[in-house]
Amino acid sequence: MSNTVFCRKYQKELEALPFPPLPGAKGQELQATVSKPAWEEWQALQTRLINEKHLNMLEPDARAYLMEQMERFLDNKETDQAEGYVPPSQA
Repeated sequence: MSNTVFCRKYQKELEALPFPPLPGAKGQELQATVSKPAWEEWQALQTRLINEKHLNMLEPDARAYLMEQMERFLDNKETDQAEGYVPPSQA
């Protein structure tokens, strides 16, 4: 049986991340509070945002923007969306 975590996004026990998704204390915090399904959903949104907004991940402002969007997403707050994106279920 895999480990579970009380997911801050979905507010229920779900499969835990197998390892911290980021280095340092922030990665440890995310591993302890975010489920694998929530993280996978965030990664998909993150990819769309990077591509749509042509973010250069070498720029500190772009990384700060993504961290802010990640926190908003995981806290169930409104996030930016890729313009024109239609989820596969609605296509």
